[in-house]
Amino acid sequence: MAGSVRVPRGQARFACGALAAFALVTLAAGLAAWHKYQLLTGPLMPGPYVDNPLVEVDTYFRNLMGWRTALLLVALLQFSIWLADMRDVADVIWRQGQRRRRAWLVFGWVIPVAQLFIPKMFVNDLWAASRPEPQRRRGHPLLTAWWLSVLVAANAYSDASDDLKKAISASQARHALRQLMVSDGLHVCAAALSIVVVWQLIRRLERAALAAIVPVEV
Repeated sequence: MAGSVRVPRGQARFACGALAAFALVTLAAGLAAWHKYQLLTGPLMPGPYVDNPLVEVDTYFRNLMGWRTALLLVALLQFSIWLADMRDVADVIWRQGQRRRRAWLVFGWVIPVAQLFIPKMFVNDLWAASRPEPQRRRGHPLLTAWWLSVLVAANAYSDASDDLKKAISASQARHALRQLMVSDGLHVCAAALSIVVVWQLIRRLERAALAAIVPVEV
């Protein structure tokens, strides 16, 4: 095979950086939620509004949740850009094995039902392209674990934040905070596995490009 392909290590770094930032802020939001939960467990402290520790931790918590949402959108955007660049690599190595049009790199994340399997199909195709031709097979336990973690994180306790806003008692707020802390843990796990998948695919496709005698620019 002749030609050249540029393995997108730069985009991989951006994507992993965004995912890591999202994971760190999510972890910080989980710690703030835990602190707020502890304050709600004990008796409410009297005193001026501005000196109330519950008000202070609630301010931090809300700010962190806002940053968490923003970083999630950035991470999804960077991951999609990286995925599109990886598709360029796979098209050179095994074009016929890429099953979906590029438009699905956008629509696959937002269309109901399709969002359950389309992004995973792209990653499966990239993984297959990275294998030697006689051994090409879509799917791997790592990819399955990654995608299940993403789906669980996206759907488990998705209403917890709204439940917290609607809480009218300390008991209801604590229940919502427990769900939010579990959700934060799931999101951190999904982000960590996403970083692993990104670098595994970068390394595998880079080796596949070299094996196919394709000059690789890093």
